Amino acid sequence: MVKSRSFAFRSAVLALSALLVGCSALSMDDAPVRTATRKGADFEIRQPSKTAVEGIDVSYFQEAVNWNAVKADNIRFAYIKATEGGDRVDQRFADNYVGAAQAGVLRGAYHFWYHCRSGAEQAAWYIQNVPRDPNALPPVLDIEWTPTSPTCTKRPPAATLHADMQAFLDAVEAYYGKRPVIYTTIDFYQDRLADGAFSNYPLWVRSTAAEPHERYGSRPWHFWQYTSTGRVAGINGKADRNVFNGSEAAFQQFLADSNVAPAMVAER
Repeated sequence: MVKSRSFAFRSAVLALSALLVGCSALSMDDAPVRTATRKGADFEIRQPSKTAVEGIDVSYFQEAVNWNAVKADNIRFAYIKATEGGDRVDQRFADNYVGAAQAGVLRGAYHFWYHCRSGAEQAAWYIQNVPRDPNALPPVLDIEWTPTSPTCTKRPPAATLHADMQAFLDAVEAYYGKRPVIYTTIDFYQDRLADGAFSNYPLWVRSTAAEPHERYGSRPWHFWQYTSTGRVAGINGKADRNVFNGSEAAFQQFLADSNVAPAMVAER
């Protein structure tokens, strides 16, 4: 997703609506992202369909964002990097979180997983730094392998990792009263999630060279990060572009269904 620690070193079960089906079940007219092959070229061009619910994800890497321009570019939602591990806060999180809301862009916060910290520690750090807002998007756990990390390249066994992930997801859901979303990459999914683990959580998939069903099989998905080299007004340089798997009505239903329990009333 967004540049991790390694990049900084280098520079109740949620019910799936019938509307939220795998990409393989969508016709070309209904697909959230249209794919076309340029004649004579060996690459594909992807762009959102006219009815797509489009979004972005950002971190300090995108530098200062003009959120009013982002809003004017038909971006409906944004996920903003908040925390990493148990001791890092994205330096642009506060500005992005406030700015997106002021511009009228639906926004949420994501946590980048660190394989050398427990799930409980990471949940506590996220809760300490992300305000509780009933109007925010559901929290996101961004979990990937980190082979180039300067401090942690661990690949915990499935049982250990799943227990830690569950501890994080349970704590965050209890505090914010929203069912978290899991963001992942193809290799991590195949190694730790392809057996159906966490299938009761909304899934956000990364796949920039193929449609989700080609990489994630029949697993239902809610969000698709289809490019990391997109262009969005208000952002200098490349941007991660995402699309929701469904219509605007389905998006609104997803937001409503994410509210699974009243948030805890404990003071921070």
